[in-house]
Amino acid sequence: MTGSRRDLIEKILYHVEKPGRYVGGEHNQIVKDWGSVDTKWCLIFPDIYDIGQTNLGLAMLYQILNAEKNILAERSFAPWVDMEEELRKHRIPLFSLESKKPLSGFDILGFTLPYESIYTNVLNILDLAEIPMFTSERTAEDPLVIAGGQACFNPEPVSDFFDAFVIGEGEEVILDISRVYGSWRQAKLPRLDLHLALAKLEGVYVPSFYSVSYHPEGLISEIKTNQPGVPQKITKRIVPVLPPHPTKFLVPNVEIVHDRMSVEIMRGCTRGCRFCHAGMVNRPVRQRDASVIIPTIQEAVNATGYEEVGLLSLSSSDHTEILDLTRQVYDCFHEQKLAFSLPSLRIESFSLDLMDELKELKPGGGFTLAPEAATERMRAVINKPLDDHDFYQTVTKIFEKGWRSLKLYYMIGLPTETMEDVDAILQAGIKVQQIGRKLIGKSVKIHLGIASLIPKPHTPSQWLPVHNPDSIQEKLDYLKAGTRKAGIKMSYNIPDSTLLESWLSRGDRRLNQVVFNAWQRGAKFDAWGERDNLHIWRNAFAEAEIDPDFYAYRERDLEETLPWDHINIGVSKNFLKRDYQWSQQGRTRADCRESCFMCGILDAFGEDRPADGFGYWGCP
Repeated sequence: MTGSRRDLIEKILYHVEKPGRYVGGEHNQIVKDWGSVDTKWCLIFPDIYDIGQTNLGLAMLYQILNAEKNILAERSFAPWVDMEEELRKHRIPLFSLESKKPLSGFDILGFTLPYESIYTNVLNILDLAEIPMFTSERTAEDPLVIAGGQACFNPEPVSDFFDAFVIGEGEEVILDISRVYGSWRQAKLPRLDLHLALAKLEGVYVPSFYSVSYHPEGLISEIKTNQPGVPQKITKRIVPVLPPHPTKFLVPNVEIVHDRMSVEIMRGCTRGCRFCHAGMVNRPVRQRDASVIIPTIQEAVNATGYEEVGLLSLSSSDHTEILDLTRQVYDCFHEQKLAFSLPSLRIESFSLDLMDELKELKPGGGFTLAPEAATERMRAVINKPLDDHDFYQTVTKIFEKGWRSLKLYYMIGLPTETMEDVDAILQAGIKVQQIGRKLIGKSVKIHLGIASLIPKPHTPSQWLPVHNPDSIQEKLDYLKAGTRKAGIKMSYNIPDSTLLESWLSRGDRRLNQVVFNAWQRGAKFDAWGERDNLHIWRNAFAEAEIDPDFYAYRERDLEETLPWDHINIGVSKNFLKRDYQWSQQGRTRADCRESCFMCGILDAFGEDRPADGFGYWGCP
């Protein structure tokens, strides 16, 4: 990078709100000599630094790639609007944090897509980097543009913008991609040959090799390959044994949304909640032993100086060693006065012993539970059975142990939901508040977090329609009025955000044009509800002559070809169909640890499956 360009970047930072987002140089940052490596990655999180730097997946890939002698990995994030204005004014292409090199100078751009409402940010980043947005317009001189993350299990709405997608877990496949890229570049072959080589990697989807046809009424007729030798279905990539955990976390320059160290203790979930995308696509369960977790925490604390640690998983209290783990954490770290959080606790998994250990880990802190629905009927519909007596007994124990703050997560917009079910949420909050006040007084704080159901791909809910915004708003208004009167805090997702996410998560390839139109009209940072971009998106749909209601309010037929049917998550579509039908009957499934329902996840890996079944409880 030339001195004059670096000087110009430093100069414009005086004109932006948080220059620390763009300077790099954090503690534990890795900077390699560009002349000493063969392959150069830029890992990109398409939201601002404050949000993206908290992403554990980004930290894992950063460590894995930089551990390779011949590979370097740097980072970049979406600039906030003030920085974008300065970049465009001074004609400075978007750059990486470590070396300040333009993104166009890297070999591979690896985007993390954890949710769909950052799609327009991707286009904005490519535009700021002066890289062709459409893969069909890129040449051998342009970077390879790929993506991975939870949103990639239906990548069709942005399939025109990416050369390839990683379906599933990336810790191993990123090194495969690096090797394929290195061989291709050394051979000096056309870009098509690179795509062909990538398509032969397990878990890598090259959308340009697949064609989609439609019936006159708009339903998908067929998804088929247009290139010999590529698989008809792309099976997600699984890491059989969780790799070593990152320990040398980057310590950020500015305050970030979760300013703590995160340690993944378990991946996957056996519970089978019918609305839960993560619970389906992250099967099978694998967990880290306490004997591995404790040294990881110690090494990470020594390397960062963090004073708070989050022990992360989809269902932390289902870890088979959770009680022993929390005891070891307390024994090893209480003198260092580290604060620990253990989110995603299941009410059914609680014990008094566990509650005692949690109290020791974070004295005076808040407690979080996720009943999701407030009536037993609705909990049966979503396969989250919970007896009301057990729920209130657990709440009583929480207050008796001294916690003064309790957050409860609920969902609205569920199938067969009535206003009586919505009122039950309010009444549950009030009853919990009464229990708390009786035990510890008026200082008790109750917080209801309300989310709206988005029927996500690869879940038993994927055939359902979304409730319209007016219906959702009516329920939110009812809850807001009731919680305000009761003195209960309430947070919620706005209906516009729910509608946008439903379009993008359930869309097909025709939405590529809509995403492009929305970006051209100024849509970005769509995850930030206060930006009020929904009118831009409606105009983008109109310009493309596509009806957005087709993707939101239409109930899918069980025999319909869905846009993501060629993406194989290991859980069979027949299993999801049965679970959808059971949902309509109010019929529940037991935890997979108690009985195997043959979802297909183990069959998907056949002879390659380790003898321990990935530690997947209930499976042979």
